[in-house]
Amino acid sequence: MAGRFAPRPPRATAQGGIPRQAHAPGRVRVWEPGGPLDLGLVLGPLRRGPGDPTFRTMPDGSVWRASRTPAGPGTLRVTARGGEVRGEAWGPGAAWLLEELPRMLGAEDDPSVFVPRHRLLAFTAHRRPGLRLGRTGLVLESLIPSVLEQKVTTLEAYQAWRLLVRKFGEPAPGPAPGRMCVMPAARTWALIPSWEWHLAGVDDKRASTVLRAVRVAARLEEAAGMEPAAARERLELVPGVGPWTSAETVQRSHGAPDAVTVGDLHLPGIVGFALGGNRYADDAEMLRLLEPYAGQRHRAARLVLLSGRVPARRAPRMAPRGIERL
Repeated sequence: MAGRFAPRPPRATAQGGIPRQAHAPGRVRVWEPGGPLDLGLVLGPLRRGPGDPTFRTMPDGSVWRASRTPAGPGTLRVTARGGEVRGEAWGPGAAWLLEELPRMLGAEDDPSVFVPRHRLLAFTAHRRPGLRLGRTGLVLESLIPSVLEQKVTTLEAYQAWRLLVRKFGEPAPGPAPGRMCVMPAARTWALIPSWEWHLAGVDDKRASTVLRAVRVAARLEEAAGMEPAAARERLELVPGVGPWTSAETVQRSHGAPDAVTVGDLHLPGIVGFALGGNRYADDAEMLRLLEPYAGQRHRAARLVLLSGRVPARRAPRMAPRGIERL
């Protein structure tokens, strides 16, 4: 849904008839990826639902992101044309975002090391040459929404992220599309009242995990400079952060090609059905099927999901619990 409708044009004047100041030109960087690059495939995992206030895809194909960087909040607009990627950024974090732009778009990823062992994955990799695994270099940005996604439907998790970021975040710098926000700072997360978590549909267990994480935010952000395995070990020192959450985090923060998600409700059955014809596969069976792709298991799982070969739904979609109404 993101990018389906064009944004409303900004108002020319503010309240009282005083003209608004024009936004200062952003910093610009042009980068040549040196191969196929699909912005939607690379940046898509960073979007937490179609209403994510930190992410927007526009009708012209550009992708906007609002991030809280080590240098402060920043807004990044990315476009790809004619073999070149153009990044334009605003805010205190603009220089940092442009410095990290190639890595975010998979400059450190090497898809050529992936050797398909199944015809389905070979065909999908051929159809999706622009798939790269990018790294954001930002840990909390991926950790907090991953915690919100624990043990609930995606609809509930996306709603919680959207409500909390819009209420406690800050407007994205620069000429960002309407209602884009930068996620709250660690201290702001720590000060969110208990009833606001409840109104957002977040139970005490997940809220407590987020609070424990933001209290050691600096130590967790240091994990961005570690190898994925070491980073996962540090993340899992936080009570409430387990293998599922740490894998979902480093897939985005580190672009980890081998961080396969274990403990997911649907992924084992999808991988089992696509690679072994077994829709009832468990984690152990999924890992057995992915064993030939050791070192690239996350990429293999992404290709399975992109192949479209998924088992038919066995039951109606789980209804959201809606604890905010209790």
